[in-house]
Amino acid sequence: MTADNAFADAESPLFNAVLTPYRSLTPAGFNAVMAVFVVGSFTIGLAFWLLGAWPVVGFCGLDIAALQLAFRLSYRSARMAEEIRLTPELLLVKKVGANGFAVETGFNPYWARLEIDRHPAIGVTALRIISHGRRLDIARFLGPREREKFADALSAALAKVRR
Repeated sequence: MTADNAFADAESPLFNAVLTPYRSLTPAGFNAVMAVFVVGSFTIGLAFWLLGAWPVVGFCGLDIAALQLAFRLSYRSARMAEEIRLTPELLLVKKVGANGFAVETGFNPYWARLEIDRHPAIGVTALRIISHGRRLDIARFLGPREREKFADALSAALAKVRR
């Protein structure tokens, strides 16, 4: 039985969350940042060209290419996601990598427990689902406050299933 069939046969999920990395820069913001850097780099390159230091112009183009590559890699990593679905019969964690490859891991919700690592100054630093010797890290790309809220919600849902 596949996980999709399990959810089709089961009642609606008691808990369903899709976690994605936060990206503060919108596409319009990206275009604005790149425009500022292109204009600045062109201005600096032109000044050095006029001073006779023409090799500097090539390096001004390289910095724009490096910045473009860094943003592309950052936006590519934003495609990661984690979907956590809980029904009375199954706790399913589906992790989608930046390359689009998905891995699903299922747990029995009666045996699964949430392990929470806390730091006094920071808050929740790590979350893991543990069952029968298996460990699965979840919510790695969330901040400490978001992890805290997510841990509270998932813990409450797991407790509800066990009742």
